[in-house]
Amino acid sequence: MNHTLVSPTTHHWNLEMRLSRWFRKNIQYILIPFALALALTAWEAIIQINQYPAFILPTPRQVAASFIENWSNGIIPYHLQITLFEIVLGFSVSFAFATSVGYVLAKSPLIEKIVSPYLVATQAIPLVALGPLIVIWINTGPVQNALIAALVSFFPMLVNTIVGIRGVRSEYRALMRSFSASRWQVLTKLELPAALPVFFGGVRVGVTLSVIGVVVVELLWADRGLGFLINFARGALDTPLLFATVATLSTMAIGLYILVAILERVVIRWRRSEP
Repeated sequence: MNHTLVSPTTHHWNLEMRLSRWFRKNIQYILIPFALALALTAWEAIIQINQYPAFILPTPRQVAASFIENWSNGIIPYHLQITLFEIVLGFSVSFAFATSVGYVLAKSPLIEKIVSPYLVATQAIPLVALGPLIVIWINTGPVQNALIAALVSFFPMLVNTIVGIRGVRSEYRALMRSFSASRWQVLTKLELPAALPVFFGGVRVGVTLSVIGVVVVELLWADRGLGFLINFARGALDTPLLFATVATLSTMAIGLYILVAILERVVIRWRRSEP
């Protein structure tokens, strides 16, 4: 029996090569904490040099202390769950309508030509103008805010659904027809898999816009939620709480975006094999 002997030098070189490839592949993730540490250090240095009081610009330690205090006493979790509920509700409604309406418009160019001007016109209406009407129509705070989030995030997902469905190559459709495929088979075996990459691009934008829509509405008239907490902290000159709330909001938005990106990787496994 022949045994292949590997010298310690060769083994060490192979290990260095694997570590080098891993480092190059994950460099963006490795640099994130370093960039954050650099930003926090610069933030602290600016305050120390200019001697800003806490109500103008708090230190990172003051913001962290405010976050811990308001999280432990339940203030931030209470408003966070309200905002998150409104975002999820609004995005879910928008997702359902955007995908269904988008598919109908993608399959019927005539209906799209009739409806498109009205859909585009709705995107030109500012939230401030829609707000009073929604308050009159729906006298429930979270539902009002969720509806605004749905209206804001609807259009990008609608457009990406239309583009994704229409982007399917005609020869593939002809091939499916040659095999006597039903409409359901064409939808599930061809159109959906082909449209998913474009569609998930719209979902990423949609979930981000849902966060923006809810927070803007909460800043305008809500009596609860992270937007309300930002208004409260600003009025009370509690700048550390304001920064802590903004950091919570940003973390939540990033988390939702990452969740969509993970879902995309799970659903569209075949994209991993692409160069």
